[in-house]
Amino acid sequence: MVTSDDLGNDDLAVTVADDGLAVRAVIDREEDRNALNGNVIDGLCDVLAYADEGETRVVVIRGAGGTFCAGGDIKSMAGAIGQGSAAYREGFAGMKRLVEAAVDTAALTVAAVEGYCLAGGMGLAGACDVILASDEATFGTPEVELGIFPAQALVPVMRTVNEKQAFRYLFTGEHFDAETAHDIGFTTDVVPTDDFEAELDDLVDGLVTPSAFTIEMGKEAFYNQREMAFDEALDYMREMVTLLAMSDDAEDGFNAFLTDSTPDWKGRPDDE
Repeated sequence: MVTSDDLGNDDLAVTVADDGLAVRAVIDREEDRNALNGNVIDGLCDVLAYADEGETRVVVIRGAGGTFCAGGDIKSMAGAIGQGSAAYREGFAGMKRLVEAAVDTAALTVAAVEGYCLAGGMGLAGACDVILASDEATFGTPEVELGIFPAQALVPVMRTVNEKQAFRYLFTGEHFDAETAHDIGFTTDVVPTDDFEAELDDLVDGLVTPSAFTIEMGKEAFYNQREMAFDEALDYMREMVTLLAMSDDAEDGFNAFLTDSTPDWKGRPDDE
């Protein structure tokens, strides 16, 4: 089990709120525009595992120094040149693990995007449930400039954006601004840079309101139903809302509504 004492490393600064409901992870490689290396990926996976095992409801991921993440660590990738396919597969495995962890964690994930959000950085942001961007942020998938393709980033990205509006950027590698990112459906919201911190805090305050169990079940239901046929999704959702309605949290929620009081959420059943 991952504990709060295990969180963070030389390349990732992590803070846990006093009530434990929110965790903030800051990629701290400013000199490399917060590129994703093994330390960062391992650290973020630990944070997401920690969120799974406790009462955490929201995980915020951002970058130090006003830059979110400029993608994978090119120096690390270059080390695999001439080493054969096995070396490349091993090197790219970390990104797969990180994207899966962001999607699968029981907590809501927020990408707080400032400055550059490029390549694998876009993949990381796209894997998050909510993307809050500064109006001065810059986006792009410039892997084509290296003679490769943003193959891993496109999996979460293209499940987020309006396909035909975004397709061109995979091949041109061009940078685009936050307004364009919002227009193609990539961001949840774009806010003025001067208001970014306050808007982020307000967003987190709102997202931690539901119970941890409601967040876990709701997130699972949302992503699962996307791949289902319409009738199948309706049947599946009926079962999911039935499970939620039978929970202690729902009982507290109904009683609180009827008595005009505040519910006392019990947490995820496995944690009781």
